[in-house]
Amino acid sequence: MSRTRVVIVGAGFAGYRAARILNRTARRQVEVVLLNPTDYFLYLPLLPQVAAGILEPRRVSVSLRATLPDSRLVLGEATRVDLASRTVHYCDPEDRPGELRYDQLILAVGSVNRLLPIPGVAEHAHGFRGLPEALYLRDHVVRQLELAAAEPDPEVRQARATFVVVGAGYTGTEVAAQGAMLADAVMRGERAGEWVKPRWLLLDIADRVLPELDEGLSRTADRVLRRRGVDVRTGMSVKEATADGVLLDDGEFVPSRTLAWCVGVRPDPLVADLGLDTERGRLVVDRYLNVPGHPEVFAAGDAAAVPDPTRPGQFTPMTAQHAWRQGKIAARNVSAQLGMTERRPYEHHELGFAVDLGGVQGAANPLGTSLSGPLAGAVTRGYHLMSMPGNRVRVGADWLLEAVLPRQAVQLGMVRSGSVPLDTASPELARVFREDRPAR
Repeated sequence: MSRTRVVIVGAGFAGYRAARILNRTARRQVEVVLLNPTDYFLYLPLLPQVAAGILEPRRVSVSLRATLPDSRLVLGEATRVDLASRTVHYCDPEDRPGELRYDQLILAVGSVNRLLPIPGVAEHAHGFRGLPEALYLRDHVVRQLELAAAEPDPEVRQARATFVVVGAGYTGTEVAAQGAMLADAVMRGERAGEWVKPRWLLLDIADRVLPELDEGLSRTADRVLRRRGVDVRTGMSVKEATADGVLLDDGEFVPSRTLAWCVGVRPDPLVADLGLDTERGRLVVDRYLNVPGHPEVFAAGDAAAVPDPTRPGQFTPMTAQHAWRQGKIAARNVSAQLGMTERRPYEHHELGFAVDLGGVQGAANPLGTSLSGPLAGAVTRGYHLMSMPGNRVRVGADWLLEAVLPRQAVQLGMVRSGSVPLDTASPELARVFREDRPAR
């Protein structure tokens, strides 16, 4: 008998988990086809450590072929979904078109960089959503500091050594915290007379860093950042970006050659092309992650507006925690449609959050218990090790080496600026919508 074909679009937290559950529980009944642009699952929470030179890129890249041996991997990016014919159209890495027929579909296309209508940002800023961007930022920071050390003009020297990060959420805070430590490690290797003080500027329109966490943890992170010399400015954002620096809301112009854009994400534009109901760009689903009117279609992760039972009338946040658990429920409910189990609604209560501030510092609130300092740092790294679906020993080994050996701050030259545009939506889905809401 032919097996039911389940096509999963996207191998982020939701798509990867769905494939893994189906491989384990229903591999004899279903054929799992996973469509993804790369052959790895990226563990995004540790990406700032890649940019800081703590972890090697392969540590946060979990092989899809090795960990999902019962799934068929198709390399490509979805460009269109034909709901009537149950077909996913895609473009492979060599720009060749293809299509996949499905019996059941799980849309887990994730998100792309959130854009705002600020002059110059699209041209001069870089986001932080994948390995190429992390490797680019790492090389760029080292390059600018090395050029600064050899620069005779003091104004140009300081501009090269100034790094602006917009967005003080989880990603922006970790990028600034880890980046400040990387910059100090680079400058420690410079000769006296060539040394220049790196300057990191962290901006957010919110009234404090990490506005998602309670005020105590926010103050902890703020204190660690300022102790490392990061200039934290809340209630502030960028008015204009140029090749020579950024103009702030208050009229100050900050000379800089670096603008890291960490203001958040928006759902992949593929969702809007479906012609179905959306909520702020996310595909509306019911509590079983089913798309209304299409019982064969499920959606999970950042691309799905999933009802939040803990906050009636609202939807679950776009976080890795929710995506990971929604992937499991989507897989279970696909199996339920095939008569193998019972449907289950998505229910989830926050388990807490953890922020790695570099070194031994962290801020965390596991199960509602606020922690800071080395204990929070240990809890954060322990949480990540437990959550990773692979490479745990290698990640642990890199952390151990980082603790006892000097950091290797060198340029690899693998990623050029033009290879990491801020708009990470595919060219085929270039209908970019811009929001009038301020950066956060």
